[in-house]
Amino acid sequence: MVITGEINLRTRGDGDIADITAGVEKVIMDSRLTSGIVTVFVSGSTAGVTTIEYEPGLVADFNKLWARLVPDNTPYDHDARWGDGNGYAHVRASLLGASLTIPFTDRKMALGTWQQIILVDFDNRPRQRTVVVQVMGE
Repeated sequence: MVITGEINLRTRGDGDIADITAGVEKVIMDSRLTSGIVTVFVSGSTAGVTTIEYEPGLVADFNKLWARLVPDNTPYDHDARWGDGNGYAHVRASLLGASLTIPFTDRKMALGTWQQIILVDFDNRPRQRTVVVQVMGE
């Protein structure tokens, strides 16, 4: 069986990181499936999803990593073509990835003790984000 739900949230942009673990858990619980996999997918090309220990120090470290890896103050061809100044956000999001799959048993995701599911909004402005959560199992 396949059940699809959504998490909708407003982000601030500029590396805003949102813990969406509880929202994913709710979709699993509402599905009434007891075991299977859950896929988390963010619609849009300037945001991504992953897991992290969601605590202020690591959140800051994570954003510093992206600033070093894909700087926002360097010329991007995307910006020259579209003029929106978020070429770096597209590159960062493509490196992080738009989806994540997690197994679950007894309606509990196989996450580690300090592991949460996060959405990272790399865009240069606030956005309304939709995360599609698809639960497959029995």
